[in-house]
Amino acid sequence: MEALLEEVQRVGYVNKPVADNIDLVAEIKRLKKEKNAVILAHYYVDGSIQDLADYIGDSLGLSQQAAATPADMIVFCGVHFMGETAKVLSPHKKVVIPDLNAGCSLADSAPADKFAAFKAQYPDHIVLSYINCSAEIKALSDIIVTSSNALKIVESLPQDQKIIFAPDANLGRYISKKTGRDMVLWDGACIVHIDISLEKLQKLRAEHPDAKFVAHPECQEHILMHADYIGSTTALLKYVVDSPEQTFIVGTEAGILHKMRQAAPHKNIIPAPASANNTCACSECPYMKMNTLEKLYNCMLYEQPEIIVPEDVRVKAEASVLRMLELSKNL
Repeated sequence: MEALLEEVQRVGYVNKPVADNIDLVAEIKRLKKEKNAVILAHYYVDGSIQDLADYIGDSLGLSQQAAATPADMIVFCGVHFMGETAKVLSPHKKVVIPDLNAGCSLADSAPADKFAAFKAQYPDHIVLSYINCSAEIKALSDIIVTSSNALKIVESLPQDQKIIFAPDANLGRYISKKTGRDMVLWDGACIVHIDISLEKLQKLRAEHPDAKFVAHPECQEHILMHADYIGSTTALLKYVVDSPEQTFIVGTEAGILHKMRQAAPHKNIIPAPASANNTCACSECPYMKMNTLEKLYNCMLYEQPEIIVPEDVRVKAEASVLRMLELSKNL
């Protein structure tokens, strides 16, 4: 993250106030066509941005979509590690994001230097890293996993293979419990998913006794114990849409509710409650919410801030991602 900030300072990050008379939606569409750009939006960004995007999804799926398009510029509305992943898979394309300060608490919980020292303590272990990590951590990893394929990839490895799992300890703990594998866990977490309040959740479930509680595996174990279904963001969306049930409490970042309500407008979809210390009644990522239409417009107009990944890091990071894709073919 620090290296990216230094790069932005060098080239000059322009984020000027936008005049009130500018039609942001029309201008963003114009710039997209003019610059042969593709707009990617993660499920967790504001709905107004999702509605403008060419592709909406999770971080890996979006990066794969970007790599497959003929666009010259990838505009990634998400957080910085997602932009990095896009750059890793599309090195010859320009990758920009609306706000470089849109970091990720989970990715930032694993500084590369400290993780390298941690890894050195277990020389006979391979490193499986959740895709929600920096390019530097991907470069230090053997295999990248997602919340949708991590379980199957771990199960595909030999039983005697020793594993370090990073950076999300909650996801690692969930996989360890499901597979019976004793993995060494890096102690990282997502501030959004660990902020879900069990006390408030139980009260909400009492108010909606027919509701199904669905949760992302980044949630803490005592929250997952109460879930009717556990899955990745994309899996949660599919479950809510396909299920015959009519009411759902959703235990992940509240941005996904926009797409859920579009896909299943007749269903009652409720965000899981955050802790008492959170001013919002739902679980929202402050970094994802740093993506705004104004910043998206400036980002496309000035083509800044641009994501830069050093080539030596990019090549190693790409190898761990490609290893995941190779393993996933047979799962």
